[in-house]
Amino acid sequence: QVQLVESGGGSVQAGGSLRLSCAASGRTFSIFGINWFRQAPGKGREFVAGINWSGGNTDYIDSVKGRFTISRDSGENTVFLQMNSLKPEDTAVYSCNAELKSGLRAWGQGTQVTVSS
Repeated sequence: QVQLVESGGGSVQAGGSLRLSCAASGRTFSIFGINWFRQAPGKGREFVAGINWSGGNTDYIDSVKGRFTISRDSGENTVFLQMNSLKPEDTAVYSCNAELKSGLRAWGQGTQVTVSS
C-alpha cells in the first residue's frame, strides 16, 4: 500500500505562486512515478505534470510548461509542484497520483487551488 497526502493549496491572485507537496508513505519502493492531475469545476480530470520516481524524468501538459516545475525530494519521499505565473484557468482541485510498478495506482485526497483575476 502507498499513501499520498497533498498540501500547499490555497487562494492567490493571478500572477502569484503556490507550491504543492505530495508526501508518499508506505511501500514507496513500489512507486514507478508520481503525477499531478487537476479537475476544474464542470470539467474532466487532466494530467498536469509527472516525474519518474528513480530517474527524475519529467513531463508537463503544454499549458503549464515554463510556469510549473515538478521535482522530488528523495530523502523525504515527497514530490513538489512549484506553480508560478498562475492564471485563473489554473483554478482546480489538484491531486497527486502514484503509478505503481504493479500497474496499480494510488491517489491523494486533493487540494484546492483558486486563482483570482
